[in-house]
Amino acid sequence: MMTPSSRQDELYEETAARHAPALERLARSYELDPDKRKDLLQEIHLALWRSFAGFAAQCSLRTWVYRVAHNVAASHVMRHRRLASRRMVSLDEIADMPSAVDHESVAGQQNALDRIYILIHRLNPPERQVMLLYLEGLDAASIGEVTGISAGNVAIRIHRIKKILAERFRQGGNDGR
Repeated sequence: MMTPSSRQDELYEETAARHAPALERLARSYELDPDKRKDLLQEIHLALWRSFAGFAAQCSLRTWVYRVAHNVAASHVMRHRRLASRRMVSLDEIADMPSAVDHESVAGQQNALDRIYILIHRLNPPERQVMLLYLEGLDAASIGEVTGISAGNVAIRIHRIKKILAERFRQGGNDGR
């Protein structure tokens, strides 16, 4: 017979094996500083392990993992937001930010990816969460299940965010720091 603790360990091991790359991408998109990113990833793994003690399979394991990971990441951002001097902006504010173009640094695919992550990082946590789940391949209904937002609202947000990010990316704007 499987004890609750061994079930918890088994679920965690399965999750760590299956979702490690996605969790690393999530941590990277929420935290730009490499050392703080490692701490965030550790917090996510600990929260996942703890959460499996109460996992009743009322949703898919994937949904559970994303829900826990995004909640931890959002809490991390809010905690560090109070400490950081950098100001987060709303979707409307990011659209109105002046763009700073540095054509030399735009070269290369990694640089482009870094710019996208920086733009996403500047979003408020709810918009960031929707966009990151979308980038992980979840559909609007699944994102709605994770975030508690209706699928229709999720689709509208994704469309709006993509439009603004594409415009900002084309303009060459990135971090506004």
